[in-house]
Amino acid sequence: MNDFTELVDLASERIGGAAVAANDEFFAPKENLVKTTKPIFLEHEYTDRGKWMDGWETRRRREPGHDWCVVRLGLPGVIRGVTVDTAYFKGNFPEACSLEAAEDPDGPWTEILVKSSLSGDAENPFPVHAESRFTHVKLHIYPDGGVARLRVYGLVAPDPARLLPGAEVDLAALENGGLVVGASDMFFGARHNLILPGPPLGMHDGWETRRRRGPGHDWAVVRLGAPGSIRRIDVDTTHFKGNAPGSCSVEVADTRESAQTRESAHNDPLAPDVRWREILPQAPLRANELHRFEARALDPPPARP
Repeated sequence: MNDFTELVDLASERIGGAAVAANDEFFAPKENLVKTTKPIFLEHEYTDRGKWMDGWETRRRREPGHDWCVVRLGLPGVIRGVTVDTAYFKGNFPEACSLEAAEDPDGPWTEILVKSSLSGDAENPFPVHAESRFTHVKLHIYPDGGVARLRVYGLVAPDPARLLPGAEVDLAALENGGLVVGASDMFFGARHNLILPGPPLGMHDGWETRRRRGPGHDWAVVRLGAPGSIRRIDVDTTHFKGNAPGSCSVEVADTRESAQTRESAHNDPLAPDVRWREILPQAPLRANELHRFEARALDPPPARP
């Protein structure tokens, strides 16, 4: 995942992200910043304050200073990059932005993106080089204007207490540090949807591939939040009625066994020398239903020194 936009948006409202404070939101509310959906434009839509915009927009500043908004991340994590999306803001986008982050809403705040120029009506991607765990970000815009969406891409860093030895947890869950690192196809639905918190919200909230017309089958690879012994596997086809898979199987691997990745700090489950073992043979699936399979207990081998 060299492209940080392939990671999870930690600020998304879908996983609990929220814009919690802003110094100004005269034209458009701060809550729009963390919407999961892409921005839209309604040409003839106006409010009693001006043009309706799908984003956060402050009034024209007539005094020194700049505007800001604080976003609480839906899940704490290590930030790898941000996108400041000014879609449809053409004559009213900020000239520049910067970003601070903190592990507590009261600070201290750490600058993770220096003041950087923005383009209007564009996604503005910025890589971030910070290894700390953060729970909040503070977007500064200079001097004023509108931003459609703020995407904060990174790796979830859960509270270690959630993964205590012996406790039963969902090792694949995003909130426990799981990550979908690859998939054969994502034509209709993003792979990260597989491990989002809570029940699925609709068909749009799942992973869906295009219709296969040739040989083979589709797959997704999930890096678990921690090594563990797998006892049960849930496969949920809720909301998929005429397009649910006919069957599924599950394999597992421990990348610590891989010679290629043994010395790497970032294990690669897609490496060619990773050994996969089947724990759920191909099993039929029904449409619009939660399936629960008891897996043959499989304890991970001890980590190599």
